[in-house]
Amino acid sequence: MTNLQDKVWYACYGSNILERRFLCYIKGGQPKGSKTVYEGCSDKTLPTHNEDFYICSELYFAKKSSNWDNGGVAFIKTSFEPQASTIGRIYLITKGQLIDIARQETNTKTVLKLDFDIAIKNGSYVFKQPSWYGNLLYLGQQNEFPIFTLTNENESQPFTKPSESYIKTISDGIKETHHFDNKKIFEYLKTKRGINGNYNDKELLDIINE
Repeated sequence: MTNLQDKVWYACYGSNILERRFLCYIKGGQPKGSKTVYEGCSDKTLPTHNEDFYICSELYFAKKSSNWDNGGVAFIKTSFEPQASTIGRIYLITKGQLIDIARQETNTKTVLKLDFDIAIKNGSYVFKQPSWYGNLLYLGQQNEFPIFTLTNENESQPFTKPSESYIKTISDGIKETHHFDNKKIFEYLKTKRGINGNYNDKELLDIINE
């Protein structure tokens, strides 16, 4: 039986790279730029540790989120490639908190169960379908704790232009976590599907520099 107090790393690669936004999923509240007020986790204990992280999977933007001016939001592909490098951040939380985060991310009002063992064994566990973030991915171990993230089960989605506020939130999160300068963030984001072809260089730089 799953011990909900067991520690796990939760890997973020989109807007939750920015700590103050992510903590709304823990404590509850309305993050800047979002139209949703999150209820938070039943256990509102803050993460015991967080650090920068890279995921060997491609970042892209898809769907249309009313939270973010009907723009696309971040997903990673379910297939891993050695040459792919998505900038992220990992937070050390409990399994129970990760279940509550998944419930909020998937807008689930009923009890939600995640089978972490199946995710580790198979590399992923689709716990809700259809759902934007109903796929629990296993990303390996760090300091003896397993690393999980959430994404879509379908990596062949149409790409969608993200809003300026969403890009800015990711940019601020990268600065906070990885301490990159604006030019390095620009070089990282400009190639991403959903951004590439929808923002010119000046538009993207203006958002990052804002």
